Order: sequence, then structure tokens, then C-alpha cells
Amino acid sequence: MKKSLVALSILTGLSAHVHGAVYQVEELSTLDIAKHHYVTDANNNGEVIGQARGVYNLPIDVSYIDFSDSQITNAYDDWERSQFEAIDKEITFTLDDIEAGNLNADAHRFMLSFLSTSSVNSDANWQKIADSVAVNFTPSPATEQVLLDEQSNHYDGLTRSVANLYNAISEDGVRAGWSSAPYEQIEFTPSGDDEAQTYFVRDFRSRGVVVGVDGTVVTLPVISDLYGGQGTANDIVMRPDGGYYVVGDSSTGVPEDRQDNYDDRCDGEDEPVAVCVWEIENRSASNTRNGLYDRRATLWTLDADLNVVDTKNLGLGLSIEEDENSAFVSTALAVNAQGIAVGYSHIRDNNNDNRINTLPALFKDGEVLEIIDQEDDWYSGKATAITDNGIVTGYATKNIEGRRTTKFFYHNIETGTTVFPTDYFTSSSSVGRDINEQGVIVGEGEVDVVNSGSRRREGFIYTLGDDKIANINDLLPCYDVDGESNYPYTFAEATAIDDDNIIYGVATKTEPKLNSFGEVEVDSDGETLYESVAKPVKLTPIAGGEVEECPPEAAETYERQSGSLGWFALLALPLLGWRRKHG
Repeated sequence: MKKSLVALSILTGLSAHVHGAVYQVEELSTLDIAKHHYVTDANNNGEVIGQARGVYNLPIDVSYIDFSDSQITNAYDDWERSQFEAIDKEITFTLDDIEAGNLNADAHRFMLSFLSTSSVNSDANWQKIADSVAVNFTPSPATEQVLLDEQSNHYDGLTRSVANLYNAISEDGVRAGWSSAPYEQIEFTPSGDDEAQTYFVRDFRSRGVVVGVDGTVVTLPVISDLYGGQGTANDIVMRPDGGYYVVGDSSTGVPEDRQDNYDDRCDGEDEPVAVCVWEIENRSASNTRNGLYDRRATLWTLDADLNVVDTKNLGLGLSIEEDENSAFVSTALAVNAQGIAVGYSHIRDNNNDNRINTLPALFKDGEVLEIIDQEDDWYSGKATAITDNGIVTGYATKNIEGRRTTKFFYHNIETGTTVFPTDYFTSSSSVGRDINEQGVIVGEGEVDVVNSGSRRREGFIYTLGDDKIANINDLLPCYDVDGESNYPYTFAEATAIDDDNIIYGVATKTEPKLNSFGEVEVDSDGETLYESVAKPVKLTPIAGGEVEECPPEAAETYERQSGSLGWFALLALPLLGWRRKHG
């Protein structure tokens, strides 16, 4: 039985083994310097941006390291036991090799692992490395977009110490994102010591940026840059009268408790003041209430030449009481051409004034408005996208079947109604990522019914008013172009959709496994190893395309391939936490 493209609304009623050619997949160009690639946004002109992770040949600076220090010698001994002796293999490098700068692939992987451990990463005496770069996927070939990173003074190339978030692109190709400041290696002698120590410091936590069509990077001002400050840029649109709206968030000051922490600790005696500030900043990693900065959703108005003509604090979804001295946060994740923004904000729990929730929020006419009914037990969430027609999508969180679960929604600003459509199954977590002007939403949801832990995610498409979502994998071909080989892609994440219903996102594909130098890995018999890799893809509707049932053997192979990708959710989650569509 076949169904036409107009029947997307009932596709989810088909068998899980249904795949077909309603969409054709085009793999976008990728960088040679990185393994995994993710689309973050695209415009109606087919311009696509995103991020890459798994950067090859990340620089390791050994010049400052005391290789007799117990922290690294103990780590080396543990690595030898777990990675080599456990499989009856002899370790292929020594610490002396690393000190001499002779790092093979195993040594490079060890150092990357060592520097990323929580105890080392939270210690300002060790080099900082960030594994994300901004990417222009179009025009082909893909190119890296440097935001705020700089050339290193201690090794060739960029410091590779900054987080790069490349979040949105306007219809005329101007892009927005944010970046942390690059780390600089300095020497500092603590009070009472005779010997200087090495520290890695930076000037500020983050700044929003706008990138012109010619690649010029403009840094957006924060409302308060006290102690460096913090800012993000999450979306950009063209204004009807020319210029642009950009939204994100900005530090507005330091709450009383954090100021007390600064006054007590940051005297520049035992460590550089910048290190002390960095340590207080890092306390917000698990709870924004512990952050150094109060942050507010912010709207920047830019002229056609990307000059900032206005910076506006969009407010907070609660009134702060006199005895509340911790940090409060609101963030705008998306904006439309009318300057109406959506995102999330700290908001009081309806049943307990002392409980602060982070809930989807609408920033309109000087007000911060809730769009989710707390009485339905929703206690968290974010609004991720908005159309010029005033339709919002996002997700909210509640406990379902004893499990923390997110559910995607859409909200009509004019009517004030919010709808949670049916997704893959009752306890499946789903996220709405983008919505076009025709009211078509894309996102992803969990598809493993039996697994209550880490569940595989697959992209969906949904049209306003339909009963259920459709799994985008059900709309793809059964076989590769030769008509015999298994289809190589599993569509995991739908990030953007344009007004022609062209979908952009991430698919997984099996490829030869590459090490941290970008070299092919082999097993003990010399056979090539394989792994699943995140690929940026464009899905174009096929004129007259129809869905047909795949033969059982193709469907079974798809299930096996998809089932082997359970790790993908774990790979993607850290990135999703950064992205515009998730905040």
C-alpha cells in the first residue's frame, strides 16, 4: 500500500518497517579536520551552518608540565592498566616520549583524556582544550568559521581553547553565535611562594557574535561586563525596515551572594584574580542559580552595517525578593521579524514560591509570559523557535511513568493555546526544534520502547493540526542508489526546516574509524575498524514521492543498524545542551 506526500499526517500509523522515497538525502560537505558534524540552522536560500566536534590533531602543550607530578604519573599508570594490560597489550608510549614531544596516536588520546577529566579540567594550572568549531557547510567545500579564537603564543595554529556555538543565519546570510574567550598561559607567583606557577586564564566567559557575509566578526556588547561578564547570541532575523534583530542573553550584574564570594576570595594573593573569577563562574555548570552573573534575555538591534544601535533587557519571569541573593536567568532562543522573542526564564512554582523552575517563556511588549500550564505538572522546558505568524514550538518536561520526560509542543500567541501532539509513545522524550511559516515542525524523539535508560533518537516531522508525528526515517529509501545495498543513513536529528519543507539535520552513517590524528584504525589482525559518525544532511521532498513498505530483510537490517546507534544520544547530548534550539 502506498501513500502520497499529502498523507504525512497518518504515516506514523504505518508499520515500523515502512521506509520509502518521500525525501531524498544529500550529505553536505564536511571539514577534513573533524569527525562529527551537526547542522544548527539554514535559511530559505539553502545556506547552512553548524558545528563540528571530534577535531583531529588538537594541540597538546607539554612545555609547562612537570612529568614527575603524581597527578599525571598516576593517570598514566591507570591508563596503562585499563587500556593495555587489560587486553594483554604492551603500552606504546612513555611519559618521557610525551615530554619530548613525541606523541603517537595512543599518547595523544591519553593526553586528551587526561586533560578532560573533571579534576584536571577544573584546575587552572592545566591547559584547556575545546573540541568544537563553527562550520559554514555552504558553499561547498565546507569551511571553518573562526569566531573569537586566536593564534597561540606557545604552539602553531589557533589555541583551540574556546567553545564555538554557531547558532543562526538570516535570509541574507548574516550569522549569529557565541564563543568563549581564548585561554592565555601566564606565570604567577602566589603570595609567600618563591617559585612562579603556570596558569591558564581568559578575559571573559562568553560573548555573542554576529558574522557578516564577508566573514567579519562583530562582538555584541553585554549589559554588564563586571568581572568579564557573559553573553550569547542564539538567533538573528532581518528587520522589515532594514538591519537585524539578534537575541540571546547578557550578564546584567553580580548577585549579592556571588559578590560576597568574590570579595572573600579574589584578592590576587594566592592565585590570579582571573582564575578566582573563573572558578566562581564554573559553579553554575550544574545550577544556574549558583552562577556568578545575573543574566537576562537580550534583544540587540543592528543596522544594515552590523552596528549595534540598541541593546534591550527583555526581563525576567519573576520578581526577585529582598532575601533572594543568588543568580536569576532568562534567555531568548529565537526571534521573529516583529521582534517578538521566545526562550526560557526562571519562574516561580505555582505551588511553592521558594521553588524556582526554568520554563518556556514569551518575551513580548515588555512582558515575560508563561506559555506552559504548570498545573499540568510541567516543571521545566524551553521555547526554541517562532514564526512571523506567532506560532511557537519547543518542549516541556514532566515525570511520565516514573521517568523525567520532555514533550514537544506548539503555542499560538494570538489565541494563547498550547498543544502537545502525540509523539512516538507515551514515555518517549521529544523536542521541537524548528517550525516554518507553513506550520510544519521538525525535531527528534526517542524510539526505543523497551529501553528505559539511554534511548536512540530519530527525527520527526509534524504539521499543525495532525494527530501524530511522522518518523522521517519512514520517508527515506529502503536501499542505497544501487538498489541493493542497505540505506547508509539513519536520520537522528531534525534541526531546521525551510518554507519549501526542505529539512536539515544530522544522520548517522557507518565509516572507517579514525583516531585523534584522523588516521584509520585497525584491529590486531590489521582489519579496518568501523564506527558511526554524525553527518550533516539536507532532505529534499521528491515531487510525487510515495511511501512504500520495504521488504522484510531491508527492514530488519535497518532495525539492527539503528539499534547499534544507541550511543548517539550520549554523543549528542553535550552538544544539544549548547545549541540555540536547546539553549
